Parts: sequence; structure tokens; C-alpha cells
Amino acid sequence: MSETGKNTASEVNPELTENSTFDILDMNNYRVEKLKKNKKIGFERWMEILGGPLSIITFILIYYFVDIPFLNNINPEILKDDAVKRFKDLGTESFTRANYAMLAIFAASIVLWITESIPNYLTSLFVIIAMVLTGVTTEKVAYAQLGHPVMWLNILSFVLASMLVATSVAKRFALWFVIKFGKNASWIFFSFIVINIVLSIFISATTAKATILLPIFMVIAAIYGARPDSRNNFGRNIVLQNLFQINIGASGFITGSGANLLAGSLIAGSMGLDFFGFQDWFIAAFPLCIILILIGWFVGTKIIFPMKPEERVPQIEGGMARLKKEYELLGKMKISEYKSIAIFVVVLILWATDKQHGISQTAVAFMGAVVALLPGIGVVKWNDVDIPWHLMLFSAGAYTLGAGLEATDLPASMVDALFIRFGISAQTPFWVLYLGLTFVMIFSGILFQSKTMRALIFVPIAIGVAQKFNYPIMSLSFPVALLIEHVYVLPFNSKPSALLYTTNHYSMSDSFKYGFTMMIISWFMILVWGETVLKWLGYTNGLF
Repeated sequence: MSETGKNTASEVNPELTENSTFDILDMNNYRVEKLKKNKKIGFERWMEILGGPLSIITFILIYYFVDIPFLNNINPEILKDDAVKRFKDLGTESFTRANYAMLAIFAASIVLWITESIPNYLTSLFVIIAMVLTGVTTEKVAYAQLGHPVMWLNILSFVLASMLVATSVAKRFALWFVIKFGKNASWIFFSFIVINIVLSIFISATTAKATILLPIFMVIAAIYGARPDSRNNFGRNIVLQNLFQINIGASGFITGSGANLLAGSLIAGSMGLDFFGFQDWFIAAFPLCIILILIGWFVGTKIIFPMKPEERVPQIEGGMARLKKEYELLGKMKISEYKSIAIFVVVLILWATDKQHGISQTAVAFMGAVVALLPGIGVVKWNDVDIPWHLMLFSAGAYTLGAGLEATDLPASMVDALFIRFGISAQTPFWVLYLGLTFVMIFSGILFQSKTMRALIFVPIAIGVAQKFNYPIMSLSFPVALLIEHVYVLPFNSKPSALLYTTNHYSMSDSFKYGFTMMIISWFMILVWGETVLKWLGYTNGLF
């Protein structure tokens, strides 16, 4: 660490020493595996150490010792789902113990997921077996979540994304667009806006998008004089803008991330539907996504990190030529690339017209993945498919937790208890509920490390509140779902945040200033959306 408190370039990249010939315009120097890995220190390290014991204590206290009145008064006869008929057969006492077990498992898992005391996928495995052993749900229900339609859509989306990466289509498109339209600083920022939006349609994993784009914008940052050992506002903007766009771009599509798919599944299930329509999400979410990205560009480049005249022009002569060389190394478009584009265009068209033909997103992705993998016809082999199974296991645990919450009706019971405790009556105006739920959802993104967990916690609560006050389920749950992707304030808020922080182009205070400002603006925008677009689409009657 240098005397100024900043990491020097050699600390960011071990290959860079005084005697090395480090080429700042070589994209290979910015591959993810070469970036410095951040070690947990201070408060984060203490959280990691104490998380395990604290989760065990939390479980034991809730399950064995703490008396929670509202859990004792839940009548199993209120349950209507066939999957939980057994609670009625077992009687009130068994149902009460299942509620205590569910709350204990839920609280303990939250502690482990927040502190990351153990890997997230391992926490999920603990959740699954704990729910079986405590009788919250059956083995059949718990283990079946790995075969949930949304799980299949996640897996198949990774197959399709791997197709684009393996054939270099994603990289070719990003390089071509920057070279073609990145004539100056302003156009470079607009180029990445378009690139992030397009990749959000194709690639559901935000980390994968960050991995593809990072080497490209790191070289561009160097061209404009931004280096890890010499930060400037162009570098701060190019990295933080991409972080914001990677996340918010995903919010425009239900297929943009697994957390969106989970939220859509929860909402659809509560309404008795098989799946949440791609069109329905897109029409309401995509315009908001574009507006927020443009506001983010203006706030970053014009207000928080305004660039000096010298930062708006290339500092390295002929720098863009290096990107052109990288693009030329890809050679001419191959047949496999044309096939990849054709497959994904067809998939996208079928997703976008789901209301017309009635085929679910999962079934469409299934067909696309099968064609992509077909020997002789397809474009990718199974060994080239990059499926992060640890994330799949994590998601399976989250869905199992969701199944348990639904089986015990715990979210609705907690909502009732909280409303009684704080004196919230049936006369509470809709706008108060809307403001409260959206506020908690968006700003929880500063504390939680998982979009999936936030979706699992707050979407069912919004559904429960809507049902309690006899409002349409979509009126509260959909606005909450649209805020899932706001995870960009601090490095530990999401995997892209952690990855891009290692570039050392900005400090944590830089990230907080920009990210928190955008969170406030985004909350204001979801209020405007509730009074306008969501009202016009029939989801709300307006806020005021």
C-alpha cells in the first residue's frame, strides 16, 4: 500500500513490477483471474468469524426458548394448499412447532447469508435438510425445488449465455460497438449503455456481463489516462457507470437475473398463474430501466464526478487502435456465431410474444438450449457450458425456504403481528403501504448480499400486505420486484460490485456517494411510476 493510501498498480496486478513491461492496453492483463482478490478485514472479518455461532444461537433461542405469541395463535385450518394439508391432520400443536422451526431456520439462514461465515451454497444445503428434519416440509417438497421451473430456466439461460461467450459473439459485439461509436468520451459512455442493455437481454448472469466487459472498459480507462495508481474522474465514471448499468439493465427483463425470475414466480404463484409474462414485466420495467440509466449517466458524469477537459480526451495516442487490433484478432464472423445469433433471436422473439403463444419462458429456453447443444447443428458442447452449480444450489435452498414460508403462511402471520404491534389499521392509505414497502426493499440493498434473498423476503411480504388490505397483489408486489437489482452501493452488495471494486479505479466513499444518490433517485422514480405508468397499466389506482 502506498503512502497515499491507494493501491499501486503493482499491488493491483502482481505482474506489474518496476522491471516488468506491463502493457496497460493489453486486455489480457485485466482478466478476472489476474485481478487482486480482496481479503475481508475489520468488521467484515468479524462478521465472518461470529456468523456461525450467532446463527446457531439464533436458531436455538427461537426454536426452544423464545415465546412468540403470534406463532402460538395461528390456526392450521386457515391453510388451503393441498401441500400443507398434513398440518391440519397433525393438529395445532405440530403446526405451531413447524412455525417456530420455520422462523428459526429463516432467521439463522439470514445470519449466515449476510455474514458469509460459510459459502452461500452450503447455507442452502443446511436450510434444506433442517426443514426436512424439523418437519416444516416433506423430503419430496424440499428436494424437488432443484427441479423448480425457475431453476431450469436459470440453468438453460446459462447454456444460452455460454453459447454467446464460447462463440465470441458477446465480445465481438461489445468491441465493435465501442470502436464504431466511441469517438469521444461522451459517446463511449453511451456506447456502454447500449452494450449493457443488449447483453442484459442475452445474459441473465450479471457477473458474466461484468466479466465480459471489464477488460474492455479497463483498456478504455487507460486510454483516457485513468490507471489504478492514478485515478481520475473518467476512470471513476467508466467503472461505476458500468456497475450501475450491469445491474439496472437486468431489471428491465424478467429473464435479466435469477432473482427477477424468483420474484415473478412468487407473484404468479400467489395469483394462481403458471408463469409471469415476459411482456408484462418488459412493458412496465424497461422504460424505467432506461430512464434510470440515463439519469445515472448524468448524475455521475455531470454532478458527482465531473470530468476536466483533459480527462475527456485520449491520453494515449493510438489507444483505440489497440481495441481495433483485439477486434481484428477475432477474425471474420464464423458460421457458429451466425447460428448463435439466430438461436438467441428466435428465443428472444418467443419470450417477447409469450402472451400470444402461451409457451413459458422455461420451455422456450429449453428448446433454444437443445438446439444449441445438438451435435452437428448446435454451436456449443456441454464441456464449454459454464453453469455455476454453487449458485444453483444456493437458489435451490432459497426456493425451499420459500416453499416453507408458503406452507406455514409465516409471512402473512408476521405482517399481521407487525401491523397490530404498530397500530396499522385497515384504514391505512395505499400510498403509506407503497412508500413503506418500496423504501425497505430498495435500501435493504445496502445491507443484504443477495438479490435472491431480498426477493424471497420482501416479495412475499408485499403479497401478504396486499392480501390483508384487499388490494390487487400486483399493486404492491410488482413495484417491490422492480427494485431487486439495486445492489451497487458497497463492494459486498453483489458479485459485480465486489469484482469491479478490485479494479481500484474508485474508493468505497466514491461508490457510496454515487450509489446512495442513485438509490434515493430510484426510490423517487418508483413512486412516480406508481402514480403514472403502473396506474396506466392497471396495476395500481395511483398513490394519491
